[in-house]
Amino acid sequence: MSSQIQTASNEKMQWSAKMFVTAIALCGLAVLGYGLTQQHHSDHARFGCLLLIALIASRLKLKLPGLTGTMSVNLPFILISAAWLSLPEVLVIACSSTVIQSLPKGQKLIPVRVLFNFCSMAIAVALAWFVLNHSGFGTIRPSHQVLLALATSTLFLGNTVPVAMVISLTEKVSAVKAWNGIFHWSFPYYVLSAGVTSLATSASHYTGWQTPVLTLPIMFAVYHSYRSYFGHKTYQTLPAWAKARAQSAGA
Repeated sequence: MSSQIQTASNEKMQWSAKMFVTAIALCGLAVLGYGLTQQHHSDHARFGCLLLIALIASRLKLKLPGLTGTMSVNLPFILISAAWLSLPEVLVIACSSTVIQSLPKGQKLIPVRVLFNFCSMAIAVALAWFVLNHSGFGTIRPSHQVLLALATSTLFLGNTVPVAMVISLTEKVSAVKAWNGIFHWSFPYYVLSAGVTSLATSASHYTGWQTPVLTLPIMFAVYHSYRSYFGHKTYQTLPAWAKARAQSAGA
């Protein structure tokens, strides 16, 4: 992950950012290695369907105002995977769709950004999977809706806190302020995705593994709604540091 605004005199901050990205990369690769060695009982049709749809949805992406990252509509399919599939399968779906999402359209590929996104997603989705599948106290286990809310919150924090830290280290901005900006634009989408996931998992009792296919048109409509909103109303509401990033990026 590299900044769009370069500050020549900020070598210490740049070094700190590189160390942080390296730490995330090492942790993410360790999580991926652990997860892929775990046993799983695959439903090939369900896994293949979710993988294909997640890859398609990952290309329906939006640039967040003032940030170098993007947001795509693949989140519900990652959450559905966490609810239905094993840890290795979830990691494959989440990390593969993250790589596809990270591929730029008509711009130069930045490998370190792809690596950072890939590894931070591996950490976040593994934590969310464990919350969704292994939470409880003895014989007491919360309802599926409560676990889904906790897993979504875990995924949200796992995806947004590392990005806020990188922005803080490269842009001389408070990490809390940077995270608040990300929260403002993306948290409603996470709430919506949790709701869509809850409906999809409930509907699967009647429609089977084909449920994600029926969910894709809904997320396509959400994508167009967000695209319209971001295209017309967001710039004037950005804080000064975010406007500077947007101008530098040519937004």
